[in-house]
Amino acid sequence: MKLVLASTSRYRRELLSRLKLPFEVVSPNVDETPMPYETPSATALRLSVLKAQAVIDQFPEALIIGSDQVLMLEEEQLGKPGNYENAFQQLKKMQGKAMVFHTALTLLNSRTGHAQTRDIPTVVHIRNLSDAQIEAYLKKEEPYDCAGSAKSESLGIALMERMESPDPTALIGLPLMTLTDMLLREGVDVLSS
Repeated sequence: MKLVLASTSRYRRELLSRLKLPFEVVSPNVDETPMPYETPSATALRLSVLKAQAVIDQFPEALIIGSDQVLMLEEEQLGKPGNYENAFQQLKKMQGKAMVFHTALTLLNSRTGHAQTRDIPTVVHIRNLSDAQIEAYLKKEEPYDCAGSAKSESLGIALMERMESPDPTALIGLPLMTLTDMLLREGVDVLSS
């Protein structure tokens, strides 16, 4: 069966390519607005399912991957900063604190309609940082397209004191260990393919 990534994220595309399986990428048209009173986990799970379902008509014989990530700092949901000023404010707010990234994954078999979904939480503890350190990081990395303004797969790891996750690729946006398990349940052995 064809493997399809329903995502516009270049990070997810790069991660999925690590599994050395052929796949197609398609952009799902999904409103990512959280519902009132929805938990971060519920938001991420709902959106990962919606992304996979959004392309099901285009791929009736495929395994479709949908994923979404929601970042919570205390009671506030943080998104992609978009620019330097917002990123600086995010990092100031996050320093010395722990936050939780909820990365939801859905693997939808469009032939059978069977969907597997999981939320993989990652707790990240940010170091205490000076304004000069934050400024230097932002000028070097320009992480304006990722939630929390820090790329763990790059220099952003220096901002982090520690992280706790059952799947380290979840923080980047696509939990590959979890996806490998889901693919196995659908008869796709990544190592034998």
